[in-house]
Amino acid sequence: MNPLATALEDYLALRRSMGFKLRRAEKLLGQFIEYCGTVEAEVVTIELALRWATLPREASPSWVCHRLGVVRAFSRYLALLDARTEVVPTNLVPHRPSRATPFLHTHEQVQALMAAAGSLPSPVRQATYETIVGLLWATGMRVGEALHLDSADVDLVNGMLTIRETKFGKSRELPLHETTTAVLRTYARRRLQWFPQPDTEAFFLSAAGTRVLYCNFHLGFQELVRRAGIEPRSTSCRPRPHDLRHSFAVRTLTNWYRDRLDVEARLPKLSTYLGHVHPAHTFWYLSGAPELLALAAQRLEASVSEP
Repeated sequence: MNPLATALEDYLALRRSMGFKLRRAEKLLGQFIEYCGTVEAEVVTIELALRWATLPREASPSWVCHRLGVVRAFSRYLALLDARTEVVPTNLVPHRPSRATPFLHTHEQVQALMAAAGSLPSPVRQATYETIVGLLWATGMRVGEALHLDSADVDLVNGMLTIRETKFGKSRELPLHETTTAVLRTYARRRLQWFPQPDTEAFFLSAAGTRVLYCNFHLGFQELVRRAGIEPRSTSCRPRPHDLRHSFAVRTLTNWYRDRLDVEARLPKLSTYLGHVHPAHTFWYLSGAPELLALAAQRLEASVSEP
């Protein structure tokens, strides 16, 4: 086996023992090792990492920086084993990271997306995509959290979801509204009719009876957007599955401000529900909604003007 490939296995095992998942890193580093083999490189150098990271040539600066970051972490590990290794510097490709402009969905747009699911070719896909879109809108879950739900994680009696090993390695429970539980119960019955004994523990199934992959769901979501006739608001503001989570957070905060509730006191609860490690991460959603910013400003102005 290629010494770099062996080192990669050890590197992934070491970091996973510390709690890191590294799913994307494993895929990218595997591609990097293949590239090293193609050019017959036995040692990682800065020039080698840069050549690989800039493929293809039309790749965006953010993508190049992400690929370099993955190799950078690996190169630090390799430098402890082989003094010939060059550690990839952090400023190799200047780039200022920026978050995508959130596309805040309206209730009507979400209804249109769910209705568009009914035009998908498979009855299984129709029900699966309609239910997932509705669940993301109703709970603000991460897409990956919904797709990784197992049947045992969905308590249809008590209306509770168990989210295991989330983005930050923690688990949490999500209480559901009774209407959401009823929809999941209907999906579970139909799922049982289609696949009485599925080969997977996954709650949401593809047309083949397997767990729905994130890449496939993302492509399917874009198809729903097209069929629903939802247009981007700008070149930097296009509807994405993650925007359903963003919309949930903004909708919740907006309602609290409108009802003149103590948002600061309630924010930790919303952070826990969303699976954020700190309320500040939740409060970032303010920046994506002018209406929400206006409500917050009105609250601040009123508090300052009070005697």
